[in-house]
Amino acid sequence: MPNRFYEIERPRKDRKLPTVLSKNEVIELIDATNNLKHRCILSLLYSSGLRRSELLNLKIKDIDSQRMLIKVENSKGNKDRYTLLGDKMLKELRTYYREYRPKEYLFEGQTKPQYSGSSITKIIDSAAMKIGLKKKVTAHTLRHSFATHLLENGTDLRHIQALLGHNSTKTTEIYTHIASTSFDYIKNPLDL
Repeated sequence: MPNRFYEIERPRKDRKLPTVLSKNEVIELIDATNNLKHRCILSLLYSSGLRRSELLNLKIKDIDSQRMLIKVENSKGNKDRYTLLGDKMLKELRTYYREYRPKEYLFEGQTKPQYSGSSITKIIDSAAMKIGLKKKVTAHTLRHSFATHLLENGTDLRHIQALLGHNSTKTTEIYTHIASTSFDYIKNPLDL
């Protein structure tokens, strides 16, 4: 029998743009955390563009202070990559290390060897509520903000792709749709 279902229209996939915070909103969010460990977690998510699972799996040995890089092992798709480690972040991590003395994982739980994903969500929700942020903020929102801010500052899309660990530039190109610099050269019709 011939297939009679060729004419059925397939549902279209939603293509929603990611939520991005302004640089000031990110700084306010980080500053809203009083706990050093929590501040380091939020700062690393943003300043290195890490996924929540990548942050949870970071080990002390993955911080390369000589090359100012963070090695991300076995991330999505079982790939390894390097991402940025800033001077300010390194200083905070050193202070954190002296105070908390983690053994294997960079962020360890009180009773478990690894910090939990739900704890990170609570940290973000609490900080967002403190500053009265109306946007829904997740760990991935900080990753999107990292990529968008890099693009707005003139970082090449291929470098952002490498830092995020994307296979294809198509995945990274979404940030060109939300970067404010993409609209800088366009004049609003009311202003003409």
